[in-house]
Amino acid sequence: VTLHLNPISSVHIHQKPLVFLLNSPLPLVWKLKTERLAPGIRRVFFVSLGSVVQFEKGNFSLSAETEEKFFPEKNEHLLQWAQKEYGAVTSFTEFKISRNIYIKVGE
Repeated sequence: VTLHLNPISSVHIHQKPLVFLLNSPLPLVWKLKTERLAPGIRRVFFVSLGSVVQFEKGNFSLSAETEEKFFPEKNEHLLQWAQKEYGAVTSFTEFKISRNIYIKVGE
């Protein structure tokens, strides 16, 4: 699955930390494609067991962290866990089948 990340239109370059929980019932290779995300900013990708994140060539991967995590099975429990762990969830999306996911990050 290719995860496309770019800032909302009102933000020229996104310069804030991000945390993603990438959960799947089956192990996946998450291919990351980014546009206009500032280098050197901490970005964390938690993936379900057996999954990996592949970064594009460049220095984005130097400031990104990937960690395998056991997530709650049901979406409601995953959302509750994320809120408890991080205090807030700004976006939650579920896909049954997808090859490309487009996410706009911003304020």
